[in-house]
Amino acid sequence: MAKKRVGILFGGKSVEHEVSLQSARNVYESIDKTKFEVVLIGIDKTGSWHVCDAALLASASSPSAELAAGAAGESLALVPGETDRALVGTGSHRGLPKLDVVFPVLHGTYGEDGTVQGLLKLAGVPFVGAGVLGSAVGMDKDIAKRLLRDAGIPVARSVTLTMHTAADTTFEALAAKLGAPFFVKPANSGSSVGVSKVRDAAGWTAARAEALRYDRKLLAEEFIQGREIEVAVLGNDDPQASVPGEIVPQHDFYSYEAKYLDENGARLCIPAELTPEVSARVRQLAVETFKVLECAGMARVDFFVCADGRAYVNEINTIPGFTKISMYPKLWEVTGVPYAALIERLLALALERHQRETQIETSYTGPSVAEEHKSATTAQAAKP
Repeated sequence: MAKKRVGILFGGKSVEHEVSLQSARNVYESIDKTKFEVVLIGIDKTGSWHVCDAALLASASSPSAELAAGAAGESLALVPGETDRALVGTGSHRGLPKLDVVFPVLHGTYGEDGTVQGLLKLAGVPFVGAGVLGSAVGMDKDIAKRLLRDAGIPVARSVTLTMHTAADTTFEALAAKLGAPFFVKPANSGSSVGVSKVRDAAGWTAARAEALRYDRKLLAEEFIQGREIEVAVLGNDDPQASVPGEIVPQHDFYSYEAKYLDENGARLCIPAELTPEVSARVRQLAVETFKVLECAGMARVDFFVCADGRAYVNEINTIPGFTKISMYPKLWEVTGVPYAALIERLLALALERHQRETQIETSYTGPSVAEEHKSATTAQAAKP
């Protein structure tokens, strides 16, 4: 059987560019190369796409490493409609061999927010993870919270502000609604970038400026005293939840530094020490969240679990980290799905969804057989 050609897409115009390189490196090293031919596609911070080699990715071992603009291989363009040669070199105009599926290992803006997913969909290329809607909704914490609240899924109280309304909002007004301390975060960002814990008016001024560096919209969110529990979800129409895991931050909260820069920034406890009832509850809520937000393939759902067992969804991550310390693959490994098998399953889910979507008609050719049968039955019943 011929190998499937898998494009691993990484880097990107994002504050999480460096994390993406670490994730991509881990995916590349773990994928079964007896089954898959891998094409490495790096996006530098200017947004240019390049063919990369394994040596370049392997050299990105530092948490602060990034793809230098133009330092990778030939620049590429993705051409919609050219399914057999969707990737074309911009200099040579040479079409690369067809990719069977793309694994976007992109975190944050311009990669996890539906933009790349829309481009891949236009080009007719199957890809791992949520589609355009699920990606966009999952990325925007404000919109995600609205949908989850509407579905009856518990979330923390929050106030959404824009760069205009935030300037006129006082610490006292937010504290009256949310209590103090409270958190401030960009609506569209991840890896705790731009997140601050606010205790007073001076802290609010600084946190507001920090969050608005990364998005035009921010959330002020109540502080919930609880354990940080994460659940990995895998599947399309019938998603399954992993065992829950717990993040025990050694910093004031689970900041970017605690996640990626300080090797002792947090302890990971898998499985989390929860009662069977609470464990079942967060797994159920994780699957419900996945479905409500129109996700597919994979996602990690993060919770706060209080001492009395109440669970609140904090956020969803539609392209969770795949670094060596990332929770998503670790959760599935403990649940019984090893890393290489997890990657293979994600690729299969991408192809399965793409096959189903290609069966949707894009031209109207008259009533379907079912509609004609219904019309005939109605006419027959109307006869005296």
